[in-house]
Amino acid sequence: MLKSGGRMRNFRVYGHEKKKDYTEGPMLGKIILFMLPVMFTGIIQLLYNAADMVVVGNWADNADAAVAAVGACGALINLIVNLFMGLSVGAGVVVAQRIGANDHDGVRKVVHTAILTSVFTGIAVGIFGFFMARPLLVLMGTNDDVLAEAAPYMSAYFVGIPASMVYNHAASILRSKGDSKNPLIFLTLSGLANVFLNLIFVCVFHMGAIGVGIATAVSQYIAMIMVLYHMVKLEDDCHLDFKALAIDKDSLFKMLRIGIPAGLQGTFFSLSNTLIQSTVNTYPTVVQTGNTTAGNIEGFVYISMNSCYHAALTFVGQNTGAKKYDRVLRASLMCLAIVIVVGLGMSMLIYFNGEGLISIYRPNQPEVVEHGMARLSIICVTYFLCGIMDVFSGIMRGMGKSFLPMMVSLIGSCVFRIVWILLFCPGYPDPIQMLYISYPISWILTAGVHLICCIVTWISRVRELKREELAAAAAEQEAAVQA
Repeated sequence: MLKSGGRMRNFRVYGHEKKKDYTEGPMLGKIILFMLPVMFTGIIQLLYNAADMVVVGNWADNADAAVAAVGACGALINLIVNLFMGLSVGAGVVVAQRIGANDHDGVRKVVHTAILTSVFTGIAVGIFGFFMARPLLVLMGTNDDVLAEAAPYMSAYFVGIPASMVYNHAASILRSKGDSKNPLIFLTLSGLANVFLNLIFVCVFHMGAIGVGIATAVSQYIAMIMVLYHMVKLEDDCHLDFKALAIDKDSLFKMLRIGIPAGLQGTFFSLSNTLIQSTVNTYPTVVQTGNTTAGNIEGFVYISMNSCYHAALTFVGQNTGAKKYDRVLRASLMCLAIVIVVGLGMSMLIYFNGEGLISIYRPNQPEVVEHGMARLSIICVTYFLCGIMDVFSGIMRGMGKSFLPMMVSLIGSCVFRIVWILLFCPGYPDPIQMLYISYPISWILTAGVHLICCIVTWISRVRELKREELAAAAAEQEAAVQA
């Protein structure tokens, strides 16, 4: 609905109106209320991913290989899809800025451009991943016993990528207008279907890793159907009309300007993680399994902190669109404080319960627990540094800068890790430990440079606004004199 002089302040969600204008009033409570559904959405998604590994780890015929297969595919899947998933970030930022600027027609154009773009890119990526799964896994040096499970799992997973692409674009649009609750509901329902199908395919039909891949693909289509149905029923500017689907060049350009650097940043991170995974793949299967389980558990810390990144995108984006840079600063500081608290709290909780958590994945496997704890002791306890780095990146993108954080992340994290692996890992008594150490060091370096970039960008925005205000005042004064 439109109120107060045409400014869009209220959005109707299934018949309930909720104020979602983040350019006015206190922010801390709004940030927390925005973050919690995003956080729970990610945690639920990870719980279902964890369920994939728990199911195959407990009931698959070749459990160690099946668990390692799921883990071996993770970095490679992210490497392929992250570039295009970055477009969803671009769509969300542009929607948030246009909401803040009260540009109703612009919001509608972005919505229809983003959904149509996600369909095309999702189909293209899905086809590529389906047919290239085995060659890429072989290129990564995946062990033969793991490859037998990993290749069909990855092919099945990519069947669901078109649906995943559409869902992520739609969810990003909803979050940008302040609706972080409904994506949580949709993912919860689709995730329940995922767990049920996991048990059917693995326990009843003994399909192993490919069974959880098929279950994941089906659940992604369920989530896509629900989110699209919801957007069709909306009565605000984010309403989806399939007949109105079209590519608006200006909207697409703005999405690409922010989304491509965001996607490239994710791709570069995935590239370095794929290189790391290739290094891990040279170790025995038990080491790979320990690394995979620990990485999956760490995901709960990351996804919790990632909700602060999305909050920064939305709150900074809306207030940048409204040119309220004092609120941009306040929102940035609040998101940084929250991510430190969340990151440290979750990291300590998981680390001190790490042995029990790893045992859930692979019961009665002390070697797996040992190798998993070796990773948690280095990466998990310092993970809050990654959260700080990501929030700085979200602040920059919210202010419309996407290329700069991409370059900083490329050099500070990705290139650094690759150089570290090549220089310091060979010949070290415990190469995999040295590999893990590269993570916190890269986070510190990248976050430090991001901080400087955020300060410089914010100052330039404030100065630009002051120049605009002075020019407007001068024009008004000149008009008064002429009158």
